[in-house]
Parts: sequence; C-alpha cells; structure tokens
Amino acid sequence: MKKHASGHDQSMTAAEEQAKVRELRSVLGTLSGRSLLYCSDDCLARYLRARSWHVKKAEKMLNEALKWRASYKPEEIKWDDTMKEAETGKVYRTDFLDNFGRSVIVMRPANENTHDHHAQIKHLVYTVENAIMSLPPGQDQMVWLIDFKGWSVRKATPVATARETAYILQTMYPERLSLAILYDPPKLFETFWALVKPFLDPKTFRKVKFVYSKTPESSKIFQELFEIDKLETAFGGSNSKTFNFVDSRSSRPIVALSEGYFRTAAQGFTYLVEHDLPTTSICDIRKSLSMLRLI
Repeated sequence: MKKHASGHDQSMTAAEEQAKVRELRSVLGTLSGRSLLYCSDDCLARYLRARSWHVKKAEKMLNEALKWRASYKPEEIKWDDTMKEAETGKVYRTDFLDNFGRSVIVMRPANENTHDHHAQIKHLVYTVENAIMSLPPGQDQMVWLIDFKGWSVRKATPVATARETAYILQTMYPERLSLAILYDPPKLFETFWALVKPFLDPKTFRKVKFVYSKTPESSKIFQELFEIDKLETAFGGSNSKTFNFVDSRSSRPIVALSEGYFRTAAQGFTYLVEHDLPTTSICDIRKSLSMLRLI
C-alpha cells in the first residue's frame, strides 16, 4: 500500500485505523501484566500494519509474539548476558539518531566472533530492545547500516541463524524496520543473499537497499538520512569514532531502560483511564512494573 506523508495507509483514514485497533484489542481479550504493558495502541497498529490491517491475521501474529515474549523475556536480558557477543562490535546501537529521529543499528558481519547460535540471537534481541528504548516520543522505527568491509564466505552467518533472525525481526518486531542499508556487499554475497531472500516477507524485502560507496547515489542517500558529522567515516561521514567496547558498556545505564519502560507504562495507564477499566487492571500494571524492578 502506498502511504500519505502522514504515515496512514492511503486506503484508510486515521479514524478507520483507530477502529481497527479497537477491534483487535477486543478480540485479544483481557490482558494483564507485561502483555498489557506491551499492547499499547501504537503496538497494535504496528501488527495491523504488518498484516495489511487484517484483524485476524494481526491477532495471530501478536499472540505469537506475546507467547514468545512471555517465554524468552527479552526485557530481562542484561548487558552482562551478551557481553561476549558484543566484544567486537558486530552489532550495536549508535549513540545518535538519524535525521528522522530513528534509532540506528550498525552491523558488521566480518566481526563475527562466536559460533553460539543462541547467544548470537540473544545479543540481537538485546540490541533491538535497547534501540527501541532509545526512540524519542512519536517515533517507533529504526535504521540498520550493514557494513560488509572484510566480509567473506567464511564469516557468513549460518542459514539457520539468518532464518531465525528474519523470523524474530519480522514477527516479534513488525514495522520496527524503516530501512536496511547493505553497504558495499561483495560479489560473493549474492549467493548468500539468494539463500536469505526466501525468509523475508515482501514488505521487509522492499526496505532493503544495496548501496555502494563508489556510486554518486551513496553520498546522496547518507546525506538525506544523517548529519554527516555524526555518521561514521566507514559510511562516508566525518565522525572518526567507531565502536568502543568499554564506551558501549558504559552507555547503557539502567535509567535509560527505565525511561523506556515508564513511557510504555504511562501509555498503559492512559489507556485504562480513557476506557474506564477497573482498578484491578491498574494493579496488574503495578505488579508488572514491580517485576521489572522499576517501583
């Protein structure tokens, strides 16, 4: 679907979208604890958008995500849990946003340093959750910059890991990706890409862009997306600073995560008040916040 500049699907008005959100909330039934906190109106709209506003399909997708979050507990992953995976800077959130206020995640496949599938997925989830917490109000998407410098077939991600990565990003974090830039992928990458493409749904596939440093288009794309003085030199910017393991560890204070959870909690309280729900639901939110050690 084409979209207006407002971000609403061309075939639907804002009022119609909101009606779909209310319908989805109704079919989900009673939620409590972390599920209630997670299912803000913005969250429901993302799942609906990912399923072209088809309520039943969005419900199935969201229930799958809620089941995964209940068992995997992504919000409980700590820096120490993924520290080994983070050492080389193969995946990290930058300390700046793009020109549209979106979080930026950098991936460098050549810096792969382990063969632990489960640990790699956990680090990915931690990074995505951290990027979401860093989003400013009114923004819910992120940009991925994938730098292929030094990549070789020997460093290629196993197909099983690539498949699960695609599954998690598309099903557990739908409509979070705004754009993924594959920067200077070598010719050899085409074979790996042919194996990965089938795991991507059409919407995700359209968000992937191949960019090559030696083309005039490259500079134009990055200038439109970023302040050049903040962008790393590896991508044509003027910022010589790159990933630093020590700085990366110290840049993830608990307060930053708490602010994100408080923002979600505030949305939950607002929903309860607006819909005149019983105070037992508020107690559920308070219990959930207590489990998160925020109150």
